[in-house]
Amino acid sequence: MDYELMMNGTVKIGQPAPDFTAETTYGPVSLDDYKGKWLVLFSHPGDFTPVCTTEMIAFAKVNSYFEKLNTCLLGLSIDSNSSHLAWMHDIYCMTGIVLPFPIIADRNGTIARKYGMISNDISNTETVRNVFIIDDKGIVRVILVYPLNVGRFIPEILRIIEALQMSDCTHASIPVNWIPGQPVIQPPPRTYPLLQERLNSIEEHNNGMNWYLAFQGSKQECLIETKGDDN
Repeated sequence: MDYELMMNGTVKIGQPAPDFTAETTYGPVSLDDYKGKWLVLFSHPGDFTPVCTTEMIAFAKVNSYFEKLNTCLLGLSIDSNSSHLAWMHDIYCMTGIVLPFPIIADRNGTIARKYGMISNDISNTETVRNVFIIDDKGIVRVILVYPLNVGRFIPEILRIIEALQMSDCTHASIPVNWIPGQPVIQPPPRTYPLLQERLNSIEEHNNGMNWYLAFQGSKQECLIETKGDDN
C-alpha cells in the first residue's frame, strides 16, 4: 500500500468507521460506545486557538439539538488531555458554558491518521477541520473538510443529519437547499405502469415536474427522538 495513503487514512463514505479507543475529557471512549447512536466526530487544529474556541462554544450551545437527533458529538485534536481540560475550563470561566461532549487527546496522532485528519501539505501535526458523520450502524455517511482558518457552519451539519435520517426512513432523496419540513423527492418508478401512475398523480396533485422528479411531504415522525432512549 502507498505509504501516504497508509499514514493519512482511506476512509470513504459508505464504509464502516475505523474503530478506536481513546482518552477524553470525559474518560475513556471507543467507537463501540456509540452503537445505536449517530456520531459527529470532528477534529480541530489546536486548543486555545480563536476559530476552534468559537466552534466549541457553538457546538456546546446546540448540543441538545444533536441529542434530539439521536446524535452525539466527539471532538479530537493531538493536544494532551490536560490541555483539553484547561481549555475547557477557560471557556467555562469566560462564558459560563461547559462543553458537554468529550474531546479526544490523540497525542500520537493514531486516530487522526487513521481517519485522514492530517493533511501533510498543510501540517504534519495539526489536524485540519474534519467532520465525519457516522450513522447508528457505524457507517461513515458524510465527510466534510474545512481549512485551518475557516470555521464550520454547524446548522449545515445538523441539516445533513436530518436529511440523512429523513432519506433513510422514507427511502426518498433530498432536493437542493432542503430544510426540515419541506417536501422530499419520491423514489423513481421502476416499471412503465408505475411511471404512468406517477404522471397521473403529478397531474392531479401538481407535485412534480415529470415522472422522474416528483415530491412528497416529509414525515417528521421518521426523525428519531432520543429523549429517554436507552439504545
